[in-house]
Amino acid sequence: MKTAKRKKLETAGWSVGDAADVLGLTPEEETYIETKLALAKKLKAVRQSHKLSQAAFAKRIHSSQSRVAKMEAGDPSVTIDLMMRSLFAVGVSPKQIGKVFSTA
Repeated sequence: MKTAKRKKLETAGWSVGDAADVLGLTPEEETYIETKLALAKKLKAVRQSHKLSQAAFAKRIHSSQSRVAKMEAGDPSVTIDLMMRSLFAVGVSPKQIGKVFSTA
């Protein structure tokens, strides 16, 4: 947000912050969420680059279409472990996953 707009909102009595401020997240929690969302984005990009539907991708990783949808959405019920194993199952290397972590 531009500084001028931020000052205008604060002058009007608004509190300006990000999602972490609103939710009261610790830096560790914020990093965890950002990492999970980066993995979700990578998972979807890999699936689409292979021109696979969620159902076809699910078959390749021995899962269900609904689980793939949840992984791509970063659903809280999905573990980072499952997301990483799914990426490995479709040929993503540890080095490529490391790049995901470095951009999170």
